[in-house]
Amino acid sequence: MAKTQLGARVDEDVAEIARKRAADLGLSIGDYLARLVQDDASGLRARSVDAAARFLAEHQGVFDEAEEAQQASRGVRAA
Repeated sequence: MAKTQLGARVDEDVAEIARKRAADLGLSIGDYLARLVQDDASGLRARSVDAAARFLAEHQGVFDEAEEAQQASRGVRAA
């Protein structure tokens, strides 16, 4: 497939995040951006966010209990 060059200006902090994330995934910046666009256009990103939101909603109580237990254990001190 032929490649087309695109240009975009972003803040330096956004550019740095993109560079690091692409490197973490073993991708070039171009391939990383192409993946993001494809995921967005296919609806994959939206479905993933929706699934994460449903998971958190269903299990929020477990996370709250764990956080409360962790905070309570910090308040306990040996005499």
